Amino acid sequence: MKPSTPVLHSPRLLDQLRECLRYRHYSLSTEKSYVYWVRFFVRWSARAGGAMRHPRDMGAADVQAFLTMLASERHVSSSTHNQALSALLFLYRDVLNTELPWMQDIQRPQQPKRIPSVLTQAEVGALLAQMQGTEALLARLLYGTGMRLMEGIRLRVKDVDFDRKVIVVRQAKGNKDRVVMLPHSLLDTLRQQLLHARAVWEKDRQTDQAGVEVPDALEVKYPKVGHSWGWFWLFPAQGTSVDPRSGVIRRHHVFEERLQRAIKRATPLAGIAKQVSVHTLRHSFATHLLQSGTDIRTVQELLGHSDVSTTMIYTHVLKVAAGGTSSPLDSLALHLPPG
Repeated sequence: MKPSTPVLHSPRLLDQLRECLRYRHYSLSTEKSYVYWVRFFVRWSARAGGAMRHPRDMGAADVQAFLTMLASERHVSSSTHNQALSALLFLYRDVLNTELPWMQDIQRPQQPKRIPSVLTQAEVGALLAQMQGTEALLARLLYGTGMRLMEGIRLRVKDVDFDRKVIVVRQAKGNKDRVVMLPHSLLDTLRQQLLHARAVWEKDRQTDQAGVEVPDALEVKYPKVGHSWGWFWLFPAQGTSVDPRSGVIRRHHVFEERLQRAIKRATPLAGIAKQVSVHTLRHSFATHLLQSGTDIRTVQELLGHSDVSTTMIYTHVLKVAAGGTSSPLDSLALHLPPG
């Protein structure tokens, strides 16, 4: 059943889109992406010097032509293509409340199946050895728990349980919670990070800073919950900034690009020729657990995958890496002359 459409108060289309996305509790990154594609679509409608048209005045031919342009002229990837299509479908179905027959006929581009880039344990060790400070701790934490980047930097103080040695990942992908292990080797370093966060929190309270952002309408029910120690970020930013949604000046968590840049710098220093990103640590976590004999269902739960078939991609890496299948050349080499 389609969820109820909110009453939209903004007169402008993009503001209505933002209202609807927030009503559905979409993430800020999704909101930015959808606004970008709808704006692009409307401006594209004025191609060849014509006037911009409202999406209500456009239809299947326009949407198909726009998507074709992205693929043939801009050469976007299939994931980007799908994102643009999702933004337009959300616009028509949820903002304009229009359910047209042609919307069912638009085909999504097929997602190519890629084998994830995975580091060996020696390569992970070399990479981490080239990192320092908060970035080093974050990288170790993501590899040691399998968390996604945003899950790691959005951790709250209350979600790290030192006694049970677990971390509760709140509102992860799909708005689901899950529990992951707290690596024993990080206990002392995380306690030091907690002391640093406490000092920042106390400074904010002394200077009467606005509380940190809290999910949904929790702040309406508990007005001071954003000021409490338990809800404070485990990895707070060095300074305050403007909340992009509320306009309130408050302290956010560390910026995600901080770790991305650190890994990009550390990769060549570690002598690694592979393509490495923050997400590579998550891929390596899953692969190394399976390599050590951990049950795939356990790995699925730790990663937060809804379907075990998503987790199965890591078994493809292991099939060859484990040496279970030998190359026929190795047998033939015994009968070939040297050289």
